[in-house]
Amino acid sequence: MFKHSLKISFIALASVALFAISCKNEKLPATDDSAKLSVPFEKYELENGLEVILHQDKSDPIVSLAIQYGVGSNREKKGRTGFAHLFEHMLFQESENVPQDQFFKTIQDAGGTLNGGTWKDGTIYYEVVPKNAMETVMWLESDRMGFLINTVTETAFENQQEVVQNEKRQRVDNNPYGHTNWVIDKNIYPEGHPYNWQVIGELEDLQNATVEDVKEFYDRFYGPNNATLVLAGDFKTSEAKEMIEKYFGEIKRRQEVPPLKPQPVTISETKRLYHEDNFATAPQLNMVWPTLEQYTDDAYALDFLGQILSDGKKAPLYKVLVKEKDLTSRTTAYNNASELAGSFKIVITANNGVDLDAVEQGISEAFALFEKEGVTNRDIERIKAGLETQFYNGISSVLGKSFQLARYNVFTGDPGFITTDIENIKKVTKEDVLRVYNEYIKDKPYVMTSFVPKGKLDLIAENSEKANVVEEEIEENVTKEIEEADTEVVKTPSNFDRSTPPAQGAAPELSIPETWNANLDNGLAVSGIEQNEIPTVSFSLVIEGGHLLDDMEKNGVANLMSDILMEGTANKTPEELEEAIDLLGASINMYTSNESIVIRGNTLTRNFDKTVDLVTEILLEPRWDEAELDRIKTKTINQIERSDANPNTVARRVYNKLLYGEDHIFSYPISGTVESVKAITMDDLKSYYKANFSPSVSAFQVVGKIDKATVLKHLNGLEQRWEAKDVTIPEFPATNTRDKASLYFVDIPNAKQSVINIGYIAMPRTDADFYPATVMNYKLGGSFSGNVNLILREEKGYTYGARTYFSGSKTPGTFTASSSVRTNTTGESVEIFRDEISKYKEGISSEDLEFTKNALIKSNARRFETQRSLLGMLQEVNKYNLPADYIENEETLVRNMTLEEHKSLANKYLDASKMAYLVVGDAATQFQQFKNMGFDEVKLLDKDGEEVRLEDVKL
Repeated sequence: MFKHSLKISFIALASVALFAISCKNEKLPATDDSAKLSVPFEKYELENGLEVILHQDKSDPIVSLAIQYGVGSNREKKGRTGFAHLFEHMLFQESENVPQDQFFKTIQDAGGTLNGGTWKDGTIYYEVVPKNAMETVMWLESDRMGFLINTVTETAFENQQEVVQNEKRQRVDNNPYGHTNWVIDKNIYPEGHPYNWQVIGELEDLQNATVEDVKEFYDRFYGPNNATLVLAGDFKTSEAKEMIEKYFGEIKRRQEVPPLKPQPVTISETKRLYHEDNFATAPQLNMVWPTLEQYTDDAYALDFLGQILSDGKKAPLYKVLVKEKDLTSRTTAYNNASELAGSFKIVITANNGVDLDAVEQGISEAFALFEKEGVTNRDIERIKAGLETQFYNGISSVLGKSFQLARYNVFTGDPGFITTDIENIKKVTKEDVLRVYNEYIKDKPYVMTSFVPKGKLDLIAENSEKANVVEEEIEENVTKEIEEADTEVVKTPSNFDRSTPPAQGAAPELSIPETWNANLDNGLAVSGIEQNEIPTVSFSLVIEGGHLLDDMEKNGVANLMSDILMEGTANKTPEELEEAIDLLGASINMYTSNESIVIRGNTLTRNFDKTVDLVTEILLEPRWDEAELDRIKTKTINQIERSDANPNTVARRVYNKLLYGEDHIFSYPISGTVESVKAITMDDLKSYYKANFSPSVSAFQVVGKIDKATVLKHLNGLEQRWEAKDVTIPEFPATNTRDKASLYFVDIPNAKQSVINIGYIAMPRTDADFYPATVMNYKLGGSFSGNVNLILREEKGYTYGARTYFSGSKTPGTFTASSSVRTNTTGESVEIFRDEISKYKEGISSEDLEFTKNALIKSNARRFETQRSLLGMLQEVNKYNLPADYIENEETLVRNMTLEEHKSLANKYLDASKMAYLVVGDAATQFQQFKNMGFDEVKLLDKDGEEVRLEDVKL
């Protein structure tokens, strides 16, 4: 529901055969040495054709239900595009026994989460809930499978048409390069081919769709005989089968949906197209070749080809386009194999001002280099090495397993196809990679797109033709009046009373994983959680300081630090370091935040020692490569300049500047400015490193299949070699000094949506009121069922989503209300935010408070499932010096909150009359209205947050 294109990546896997997959009553022989993983399942079919797959996993007291229907945009027809995705939205509205807007609320009230997604080849709906709510999920999903269509009204349909159109504006029309896939698919797939259109659909088709179209679509594709249901998690098989039969067994078969046959395409000649992009600040080149559908031998080999051509510093595209010619800072190539066909893509976003002819020539030279150097066995093994780790990560949650089993069942007929998938990957050789290159890429016709900034036609690749991109005109908002008879919904007969939600029973009790702690001799704090579900380890090293330690005159040094340290070591070139990490099947990443620099890693348990050795080498033996620094600076400057065209990035930057002011480091972006980054030298980085990197201000967190003794043993090198020093982290006090409501407007000409940020400085995460205020905010805008989202999205259809939240760290954060709304609803949306924030101070109902308590307390059952979530919990504990049982304390606070306390918190922290109201959008059509909306001041700003004189602007 939140993604118009759900490309679910189910990674299969491994450089050696380490996995045994078993069906019920069938054991496959163990294939190899150290690690054995079984993903057992039972598959059966109901009389109505619904295919059911069960997988038990009792490691957490939760269950996941996923239902995949055999319908994506590939089942649509010209003139009715976007229907699969639009219909997905409709299924979250109501059904015969589930009232309007209660799908989300019911699941959240049970402590669960839910969503859905549509992509070219399918649609999936899913929930993850505490195990006591399993029957509730069955009730909800079966009701929309068999008891929905009588509730589809003109009003509900009109609303979701608007929501989907807003999603298109947000994801496509208001984004740099947003129309690229539309241009490519129109030209690589012939008219009538199921991949000729986009999943999100054509705006005209979305606007012209009717309720009758919806009903026909439902009858044709949403029968149980076109669906796969996967239940994974902590359940009793007999109870699960009984529930599935009760809730789904009586639903009648609908129209038969014949399987689609592969429809790979070829093109007879190269097509070269261009588009002037309203939001792009740098040119981008795409080259696309048609290939084959998924699970074919050539598709596997093409996957390897994409990685070898573009991934890493040894890749030909990187060597030529980045290192040699300085045309770009990143190269991307990949094979996209789907159910019916595939395509191989090269995507290059050039450095600012680069002529795309030079990029095209560079790609040709990279191909020549690839042909000259060939493919080595080491290249193949390097790629395979990471797949084992990725596989385990992909099945670390019950939802991940649900997705995997459903996908394989729908597209291959066998949930256990993973064994074949593994073998197919293992079979790929260097000869296969060279063969598919010659067969599909070398000297073959392709589709090329040149997307360039407005007015920069001199940058397009020569001999390109103008692409026929249709852009929406900004029009005045007109409310569509729909008259509907107030008739009672006719209910479809059922064998039992479906009108009452099933009882849930007692929710699982809170069970916080056991944490261990240690302090190394050099002052490094270490904490861990042993979790033995999969043979991997995730870890993080958090070095306090980060952006807080930046010099405002040379802002961006901390950010560059986390880049330069990953570019080789004193004893390893950047290429050698990268390969050393890859051959372990590990990942090591480094990033800078406002208050820290973080190294994060993920590896197989058996390789943890070698991975930590590499982290130690990265941390303590910097290479300080000047050539790499130049490249990193170019990349960073490009990103900063490109951000000027992204309304959301502009909004965040200006919002922080307005609230924190020029004397606070948070008013400066972590990445720095173009001028500050250009001025940074290697000496600046060395000085930052020498002064601020110390175990005395650092903490190491680790989660996975590893015990405390083993962790400490492998950290011995870091303990012995990393000496402590005194580091003083500056404090930047921030308080709310606002005394009026100010409307600030930043102009993005022809923006199809307006980005709204409203708020002021609130408090740090360490404030005693921070978590209580977060609880208080939940019903205002802290969830899908928050008031602002229910009005702006579900009632009005003005946005794809609206929220409110408190942010904060050791430094005071903000209260913020935010949304991206359709341009012609900007003024009314701002008023709705202002009114709802003000009304919220009057208090909420006891029902809403109970909903808040249930959602927050019961959701803790899902809180400890994955290594990622546990690692985040450890980081939270270490950063804020929280007690080990802080989550239990939070539960108690939520459980005991009264209506009076809730109202008191709202009055203390929500004052709409003193907030900054920032709008980033089309000033020509939206600015003037705010002068008459009761704000204390109305100002027009530029993209840097500086005031613009109205007499200097043509509106």
